[in-house]
Amino acid sequence: MLMGNCLLLFLWCLLDKSFVSPLHSSSQSRLGKEQYRNMMAHRKHGMMGVHRVKRGWVWNQFFVLEEYMGSDPQYVGKLHSDLDKGDSMVKYTLSGEGVGSVFTIEPRTGDIHALRSLDREEKPYYTLRAQAVDMLTGRPLEPESEFIIKVQDINDNEPRFLEGPYSASVPEMSPVGSYVTQITATDTDDPTYGNSARIVYSILHGQPYFSVDPKTGIIRVALPNMDREVKEMYQVVIQAKDMGGQLGGLAGTTTINITLRDVNDNPPRFSKSIFHLRVLESSPVGSSVGRVKAHDLDSGKNAEVEYSIVPGDGGSMFDIYSNKNSHEGTVILKKRLDYETRTAYTFKVEASNAVIDHRFLHLGPFKDTATLKVNVLDVEEPPVFSRLSYNMETYEDTPVGIIIGAVTAEDLDVGNSPVRYVRTPYTHTHTLCRHGPYLMWHICFF
Repeated sequence: MLMGNCLLLFLWCLLDKSFVSPLHSSSQSRLGKEQYRNMMAHRKHGMMGVHRVKRGWVWNQFFVLEEYMGSDPQYVGKLHSDLDKGDSMVKYTLSGEGVGSVFTIEPRTGDIHALRSLDREEKPYYTLRAQAVDMLTGRPLEPESEFIIKVQDINDNEPRFLEGPYSASVPEMSPVGSYVTQITATDTDDPTYGNSARIVYSILHGQPYFSVDPKTGIIRVALPNMDREVKEMYQVVIQAKDMGGQLGGLAGTTTINITLRDVNDNPPRFSKSIFHLRVLESSPVGSSVGRVKAHDLDSGKNAEVEYSIVPGDGGSMFDIYSNKNSHEGTVILKKRLDYETRTAYTFKVEASNAVIDHRFLHLGPFKDTATLKVNVLDVEEPPVFSRLSYNMETYEDTPVGIIIGAVTAEDLDVGNSPVRYVRTPYTHTHTLCRHGPYLMWHICFF
């Protein structure tokens, strides 16, 4: 029983601080009361902020949700000083951007509210200053402190393509994966908060010809052997969607008009294997006999055709020139023709590309040949006398009707038509000469 009482007494001594150090407790109590009286005296005279070294402000970083649509002012946060003992002796004031028009503060509680809806894309944050002052004297209890109210983003802006619609081109027959162009959409939402500005690209129209990288917006060829001669223009519609492409994200679209650029993947081809031309035998050297044309489905320089005469029968009589504008070949006469000597010529003409793309030589020779048959047309020519001049003699007083000589002319045209002779004053001359006992007429025909 005695042992138990002693143990209880020992424990009570340990727990009772005043029993262990009654002088210290009394001294500490008196010191606390003095500090309290001094604090109240300094506070009454507005000197507390001068003697404090440790900051007394307590609050967290403030955010306000943009596009707030509530009926009551939106609560932003609370300012608090550690000097505020809850006795309503501290007054909180606010100054800086938007105070009174955008933000207001409850002086006694330090509660901050937003008075109207805010748009982060218009102004992302506000810089304000807070002050804790004595309610009675109006003198500051703490140094003025600056803080920021940040407008917290919501996904209220869809991605936009600022430069669309776009135009791009890529060579025809490009391999799969060939780069076409890159497009970029912009989202004015906050890229550092959530996924509101995280854009994912997708193709809505233009498959299976093209593809788009979902992260970069790079457009590439997705189908091999795209032929410009089959289809030259493609319209591709690209969508940019925020929220990482998730359901509920906002989207914007744009159009890219893609043109296939020509490459020389088509040889020239004659529309027929035989061309018939006709030329008058009287045509002068250098005149045009006719034109031939080989068609090339390519465009520009890839469609230019060079023509040449295949060595053989027609090389000595004819030549051919290439026209870059019309892509035709003009056959030219090199020598004079004679229908009575030769009535027709047959030779070959070759058409080839001026520019060759060696990547497509496996498709076959980039040239073609055709046969030209040139018929020489006869021209009505005057009869030709057998001699340039004739000399004839007759006696004077020769009776009318007596034959004194003959002239001969021949029609060299085909058919040898009959020749009719007519004397005209302009085709003969005569002179009278005396030779011995008789007169001799000299009649010359020209």
